[in-house]
Amino acid sequence: MEGTLYKWTNYISGWQPRWFVLDGGTLSYYDSQEDAWKGCKGSIKISVCEIQVHSSDSTRVDLTIPGEQYFYLRAINAAERQKWLVALGTAKACLTDNRTKREKELQENTEALKTKMSELRLYCDLLLQQVNRIKENDELGDTAESTCTTFLRTLEECMQIANRTFSTDMATQSPPGSPTDAALKPQKVHVLSPPLCQSYNPIISSISSMGSEEDDTKETEKEQKHKGDQIQEHDNNNQEVNAVQPQHQQEALPDQEEAQQEVDSSTEQEDTGQVETFFSTMSHRFSDIRLDDDNGIPTQEFLDSCYAIVPVLDKLGSTVFAPVKMDFVGNIKKIHQKLMSDPDSFPTLQSIVLHEVHRRVAKVRNSATEALLWLRRGLKFLKEFLSEVNAGEQDIQGALNNAYGKTLRQYHGWVVRGVFALALRAAPSYQNFSAALVSNEGDELKSSFISGVHRDLGVYLPAMEKQLAVLDALYDEYNLESDEVV
Repeated sequence: MEGTLYKWTNYISGWQPRWFVLDGGTLSYYDSQEDAWKGCKGSIKISVCEIQVHSSDSTRVDLTIPGEQYFYLRAINAAERQKWLVALGTAKACLTDNRTKREKELQENTEALKTKMSELRLYCDLLLQQVNRIKENDELGDTAESTCTTFLRTLEECMQIANRTFSTDMATQSPPGSPTDAALKPQKVHVLSPPLCQSYNPIISSISSMGSEEDDTKETEKEQKHKGDQIQEHDNNNQEVNAVQPQHQQEALPDQEEAQQEVDSSTEQEDTGQVETFFSTMSHRFSDIRLDDDNGIPTQEFLDSCYAIVPVLDKLGSTVFAPVKMDFVGNIKKIHQKLMSDPDSFPTLQSIVLHEVHRRVAKVRNSATEALLWLRRGLKFLKEFLSEVNAGEQDIQGALNNAYGKTLRQYHGWVVRGVFALALRAAPSYQNFSAALVSNEGDELKSSFISGVHRDLGVYLPAMEKQLAVLDALYDEYNLESDEVV
């Protein structure tokens, strides 16, 4: 794309017209179209710059590389600026799309490593519990206790090395090390049955081989003796055979079963407990807003809730949805600016709209009423998308397309529709989007996570829908809707 934009030069010359050319991901400018052959006066790479829309000037757009470059630009009018925003956003998205496949592969590999590390920690925690139980046995002697202590220390060092290799954040999921005494129920466990250890994971079997050759021999003899006792008990199944067996072997199986039940119960409680999600930990939520007696929507609380939902766009793709996010945030800022002009006079959104209606400026460009109009449309888009996800739709691209068709598409021209089509192609998978909604890393692996998302959306979406319906009625009553296409 190419055309004339006004560029801020300095305080003496002010805004000066320049000929701009967007090509190959680089925006270059010249003194004029006729002087383009002389070479560009300057350029900026779109892939690394931030695109910012001015909160009050509908013709201005700023391109910045913090600490390096600043392009302050103005278009001839708002429509022209919108065309440049679309072109710049598309260029930025295309540059990002070229790296999408490689980044996805890297992300998938990283997630797989995190999953395996989480599993390894779980198995290590279980193994530590069992080794501690063996260590507490009074009949094993000093040699066995020393071996257990060495094993615990070595295993802890291995986990610390693994944590440093991957990331410090992952260590918070299940810290390595011996469980506290209070977490274990004191009891005697003399010999661990091989099936109990092997049922956890082959990793435990390989780690267990770290013991000395002498300990392995003793353990094998005990295992064989214990197996023989179990077979004899199963075949005869009578009290006489049980009486012949040593007393400590009769206690082993109940103790092992109780230990297994404790582990299973602990794991089940952790997995089925309530999981916090993005929607339950938001700083401000539409479901927390209390309307007044006349269904007045508190202005500041509503704007705070709008700010709080913006990260959903980042979770869908911070780059490809950048133009949508800029417009969304820009409209919030316009309304907030109106609120700050006289906070006591504008406690509710309705008071702002009615004030501008009475002054006959509600339909003036860049008015707070117009900003609320587009903010409301953006919120409807997000509501429809999240409703699709809450209804069980796992095709994120399809859910976004359906939501866009129901809400924003009718107000967009073919250029903006093209930008949305490009953004939809870069939409994340259902698994990646769900993982982005966790509050604590690793929660997405729990079976209760998806039900937690549905639980929170079941509270959040109805409140959001109610407030949007109140605004719809207000705009219908004063005929403030607009069919203008951008």
